[in-house]
Parts: sequence; structure tokens; C-alpha cells
Amino acid sequence: MKKTKIAVLGPVYPYKGGISHYTGLLIRALRKKYEVLCFSYSLQYPKLLFKKEQRDYANRAFEIEDSRFAVNTANPLSWARAAAAIRKEEPALLIVQWWHPYFAPCYQGLLRHLKTIPVFFTCHNVLPHERFPLDRFLTKNTLKYAAGCIVHSSEDEENLKKLLPAMPHRKNPHPSYNAFRLKGMSRGEARKQLGIGEEEKLLLFFGLVRKYKGLDHLIAAAPRLVAADPAIRIAVVGDFGDKKDEYAKQIRESGAEERFLIRDGYVPDAEVEPYFAAADLCVCPYLSATQSGIVQIAFGFGLPVIATNVGGLPEAVTDGKTGFIVPPADPDALAAAILRFFEEDLAEEFRQNVDAEAERFSWDRMVETIGELYESSCDHSGL
Repeated sequence: MKKTKIAVLGPVYPYKGGISHYTGLLIRALRKKYEVLCFSYSLQYPKLLFKKEQRDYANRAFEIEDSRFAVNTANPLSWARAAAAIRKEEPALLIVQWWHPYFAPCYQGLLRHLKTIPVFFTCHNVLPHERFPLDRFLTKNTLKYAAGCIVHSSEDEENLKKLLPAMPHRKNPHPSYNAFRLKGMSRGEARKQLGIGEEEKLLLFFGLVRKYKGLDHLIAAAPRLVAADPAIRIAVVGDFGDKKDEYAKQIRESGAEERFLIRDGYVPDAEVEPYFAAADLCVCPYLSATQSGIVQIAFGFGLPVIATNVGGLPEAVTDGKTGFIVPPADPDALAAAILRFFEEDLAEEFRQNVDAEAERFSWDRMVETIGELYESSCDHSGL
């Protein structure tokens, strides 16, 4: 029997970042059941807006065969050509990745040419983390082209309902990223590579360092942590951007500088594994978040997470089972939860709970959710 054809539009290898990883893993999951065409960007962001290198060729683990890099987000002529290429394939559905209103003009220009093809948006963030005056207008006028939307958190679900109350949608947990386990490194192997002692208790803060991610509150918690347990180490792994001096000063003034391990800069995919394999606990002290790919990378390694009670994080981390949920901007509460984790020796229990919840974050479940939304919203019997 011939498989139903689906097209997916979004960043894939060699583009960097969590959305690229997500798109590639989604396509692989869909290909178990459908014929899937991958359309990506010939240019994602102009250098005027994003000066750093946007591609990472070092790790082909997320590569998608037959990807078509057809969309230049800054060139309207390419939008029409890409739409023609998609239309020629006659897919039953087009799934588009949405995370920032920058893409609004491009997507609107492209989708105007695809009125006969049902479109779903996978909303990583309905509205951006860093808000600006036109974000609601641009988002609403882009998502209105959809026959349905997938969201990953209650906060994004509420934002979608406020913008487009009648939009058919489904909420599905953000699936886990298990594709970073490239070598199957043991805790001991990873620690040897990073120079971390077996007896040390390693906390991991991972990803781009941005104000809303609350790293300053983890640093503020460090003196209490180290005073209570000198074996605690804190690894901060990610790109500080132009704020490195600000955070470095706070770390020096904390009095716990020697207990920090700093890895500044973008971490290539092939170098992610040791940090998660070596860690005892992932810490996400965010001030705001709809959801977090970092939590899902941690869960892909069976790693418990301490996160804050913001956005979709409490929906991802089951308090007291796969980690702890604490108030945002509260270094004392953050330190208390971390110390409790170690004092009560919860590592093995929480890791078992993470494994037990794996189905909730599976890509197969995501594929089922897409099929259910298609059946209910597109007036079809199903994909």
C-alpha cells in the first residue's frame, strides 16, 4: 500500500540548535509511517540579524536524507519557488515549524500559494521569549493560515487560544532528545574526559545563556550549596554571548569560583554527550519558559531535572519523581531542592522514574497526535 505523503518545513542539519534537532527527529519518526518530504532553508537568518555561524557540519547524526534547502527567508522570490515545489509533490499535509515572528513574512508569502494543502504549525513558542510590539500581530496573521496547531505546554495553548480561539489544536509533551547519546558513554568515561572526580556531585546548566534562563540565581545559590556540600560542582556549558564578563564577575564574587566549570561558546552536537553523561542533575532555573529542549535532552540521558514553576516546565518535570519544581528567582529554594536531592540519595529512584515516563515523551506519541489532529480538523478519515 502506498504511504500517505507529508511535507515538513523547518531547519534541519547542518543548521544548529534545538529546533533543527527537533525537525530532524520528527521527520524520522514520521517516516516510520508516512512518505515524508523535507523542505528547509537555503538561508535561515541574514547575517545582519544573526552574525554567528548558523551551521554545524561536525555531527551528521541528525542529517536528513533528501532535504531540499529551498527557502530563503529574506527573498520573496524563493517563497514562490518553494511553494511551487511543495505544491508539485501534492502532500496530504504540510507541517511547519514556528518559534519566532521573524518568519512571519516568509511563511505568509509561501502559504498564500498553498491554499489547497492543509497546514499544521508545530509551535515551539507561540509568542517569543523576548517580546516586542508587533509579535502578537505577526503571529496571529501567520498562524491563521493553519488547519491546526500542535503546542507543547499549557502556556502556549492559552496563548494560541487568545490569538485564535477557534484554531483546532492538540497539546503534546515536547518529545525527548535521545539522539545525543552517540557513544553510549558511561558516567565514569564522561567524567574522566571532563576532569571531574568520581566523588564530585555535578550540576549541569546547559544551553545559550540568556537573562530569562536565570543563571544568575543558580550562581547566587552556589555559596549555600558549597558550604553545605563541598563536593558539589557546577558546570555552566553554553554561549554567554556578550554577557560573559557580567556572569564571570558574579561567579568571582560568590566565593565559590573554584567549584564552577565553565565551557563558553556553542557546543557542537558531537560534544554534548559527555556533559549530560557526567552530570548528576540538570538545573533549569528559568524565569520564563513555554517548554525547554534542555529538559528533554536531560531526560534522553535519564538525567533528573530541577526546574522552576514557569511555563511548561512543571508539565515536563514531575515534582518529586523526575526532579523538583521550585519557585523562580529564589536561590534559597533552588539550593534547598538541590541539597535535598543529594541528602536523600534520590538519583537512582529519579532516574528510574525518568525511564518510566519515556513513553509520555516519545516521538511515536507525537506522530499519533498529528494523525489525530489531522482526522479531527481537516475533514478527512485520517492520514
